[in-house]
Amino acid sequence: MALSLVSFLWGTTWIVSRQGVRYVHPLQLASIRQTLAGLLYVVYFLFRRASWPRGKEWWTVLILSLLNFFLTNGLTTWGVKYISGGLAAIIAAIFPLWLVIIGLLGPSKSKVSPKAMLGFLLGFGGICIIFYEHLKDFLNKDFRFGIFISLAASLTWAFGTLYTKQKAAQFNPYFSIGLQMLISGVLLSGASRLSGAAIPLSSIPWQAWASIGYLVLFGSVITFFAYLYALQYLPTGQVSIYAYINPVVAVLLDTIIFREKMTIYIALGGMVTLYGVYLVNESFKTKKTADQRV
Repeated sequence: MALSLVSFLWGTTWIVSRQGVRYVHPLQLASIRQTLAGLLYVVYFLFRRASWPRGKEWWTVLILSLLNFFLTNGLTTWGVKYISGGLAAIIAAIFPLWLVIIGLLGPSKSKVSPKAMLGFLLGFGGICIIFYEHLKDFLNKDFRFGIFISLAASLTWAFGTLYTKQKAAQFNPYFSIGLQMLISGVLLSGASRLSGAAIPLSSIPWQAWASIGYLVLFGSVITFFAYLYALQYLPTGQVSIYAYINPVVAVLLDTIIFREKMTIYIALGGMVTLYGVYLVNESFKTKKTADQRV
């Protein structure tokens, strides 16, 4: 049940975000969401008497708040203003492909397995299939901007994932999530005000507040705890299937709610892309198991 909640509800957040940005600037919507969700987390863990980060641990919290929430969530929320939620969800799902590129071009230049390389090529090919019918849309500067910032968000999430793996043992990652959200919420609020697009809270229509409430309650609180519960009782590999279901949910809801056309290019390209991501994830799991045995 927990895994089903994660698989479905996180897929719906793309559509709800797209609905919310119709009424309020994306950065302001993301800032309110992160601030409210962050406050709920912080209050909860303070009630549980969790320890605050100490010294240099605050740098880790700050960097992760910038990578995972200020940039990743801020940019993805901004992206769905210009592209469909289903397309944005597929782009977000390709972040493991960035890990392959980082491995090849990074300072360590780690060796990439044949399975990971095959997955990367399939993922890239799937994206090409999806965008084949959108070639004319690239003449639209708003569409180009939405694609660009969505790709940038998937890249920052990849860097955030790598940084989390390096630093996770040094702090309480769960309490840190709330702090990261709260910090990013404040930063996003400042960014939205600097953009001149922020509106008074009293002027935000009920439709936007409904989207924010859903994103806070179902996207940031209930689903996250369901995710932790699933990780506690199920193998990590089994839990990871949510990443392949989320885009499917987003694409189907996009078709139903926003009347986006479900074309053969999106269906076929999406399946090829997700299979490529699956192969990359599997190669990383195999490498991790081999490293543990050594």
